Amino acid sequence: MAVPSAHRRLLALALIFVVVGLATSFVGPYFALFLTDSVGAGPLQTTAFLIVAPICGVVIASLVGRLSDRRPIRRQLLILAALAGVVGSALTAVVRDYWVLLALTATVTAFAGSLFPQTFAYARQVLQRTDPGRAAFGISTLRTIFSVAWVGGPPLAALVLAAGGFGYTYALAAAMYAIAAVVVLVGLPRLPVPAAGSVEVEAAEPAAARTTLWLVIAGITAVQTAATLNVQAMPLYVSADLDGTIRSAGLVLGLCAALEIPLMLGFGALGARVPLRRLILAGAVCAVAYQGVAWAATAVWMLAVAQVLQAAVIATVGALSITYVQDLLPGSPGRATTLVSNTFPVSQILSAPMFGLAQHFGFRFAYGIGLVLCLLGLALLVAGVRDRTTAAPEFRVAGRAASAAGS
Repeated sequence: MAVPSAHRRLLALALIFVVVGLATSFVGPYFALFLTDSVGAGPLQTTAFLIVAPICGVVIASLVGRLSDRRPIRRQLLILAALAGVVGSALTAVVRDYWVLLALTATVTAFAGSLFPQTFAYARQVLQRTDPGRAAFGISTLRTIFSVAWVGGPPLAALVLAAGGFGYTYALAAAMYAIAAVVVLVGLPRLPVPAAGSVEVEAAEPAAARTTLWLVIAGITAVQTAATLNVQAMPLYVSADLDGTIRSAGLVLGLCAALEIPLMLGFGALGARVPLRRLILAGAVCAVAYQGVAWAATAVWMLAVAQVLQAAVIATVGALSITYVQDLLPGSPGRATTLVSNTFPVSQILSAPMFGLAQHFGFRFAYGIGLVLCLLGLALLVAGVRDRTTAAPEFRVAGRAASAAGS
């Protein structure tokens, strides 16, 4: 059987991001409602579930990421993760016992979560072999496709939910994962791991890179936590502090979602000409500016105008960070992508107690916390960039060699 061309593989990857985006958007926004209404979980049980689920997802995705970089089994892992999504969603469609669902979510469904970072890792390998100079644009495009799926998924899920309940919603998610498994089987061939002693492996984890890596990941996590807190607090902040309505809060959040899509493509194209670290630092500056404006806002229209800044944050720190961290670990795309994708569930865990403080002290306080987090994130990212540029000579030589090999 002929090996699919690079364009066909990228098309297959795009389709996977569409169906995975739809599958996750069908169930993600309504998961707490599912636990309370269909499972009958109380507040404490729901909180425990919402903490255990992302923690297990982070642990399993990290293990899968490391394994995928050591053996040439990324394609097999993609298939297994997609099938895990089928099994997890199909069983969730019919199971209503809290403890069985918790065990299912902590294992099978958590493994299905590795499909997202592993697909990005596969895309990185394809782009690096065909057009390394366009890697940032390619990754941003795929990330944009995922975001577009999330724009259409929740409204469609709401219609299905109203018509047939959660059983049909999860069955539809299982069908999306099944499509993803078929696409991997048909459209994505096996890719080898770089040979031992190659330039990619030699440049993957130099001595000075570990500090750089964790400074960057910590900075991304701080900014992402502020963004998560922003979404959680927005409806209540608009209605309680700015004399707005829930509808106007929804319009503000929708405006941000609409703006981030073209900005992802724009910044992705710009990434071929401007160093990614500069674009990510610019995004962190936008995050500081946004939180400052939101904290000082006195009217809803001010928040609406500021969504340009927040959309720029998502398009840079949220999207380009995937490519940037992959550049820091050129021989470990699975681990690199998993580190970035794990910042999202970690930010959800960290933002929960901060949201509780905002409920006590007022929702404007949430944006004060967000401002501090973004200042911290900017400082960490600046420190990470400096650490990379002042690395040991052998690190800089390895970096140049990797760039030369890519070009």
